[in-house]
Amino acid sequence: MTDSERDHVQRIKSMPCACCTTPGPSEAHEIEQGKWFLSIPLCPTCHRGNGGMHGTKVHLRVRKVTELSMLNETYRMLVP
Repeated sequence: MTDSERDHVQRIKSMPCACCTTPGPSEAHEIEQGKWFLSIPLCPTCHRGNGGMHGTKVHLRVRKVTELSMLNETYRMLVP
């Protein structure tokens, strides 16, 4: 991980969850492994929980969000 990637991930982790808006700190979920600038902030439940990204994804379906729509929201919050 480069210094700029590390800085970006730290910003991502300070953000609210892109799925359920739980205030940070969050975990950084990489949409594609090793592509740190394609990370989205997810709370532990939405990231690693049974209904989260690495589970059944029911939280995402209920909230009608996708990885791409959450990445869009993440960029919207990052860019003034």
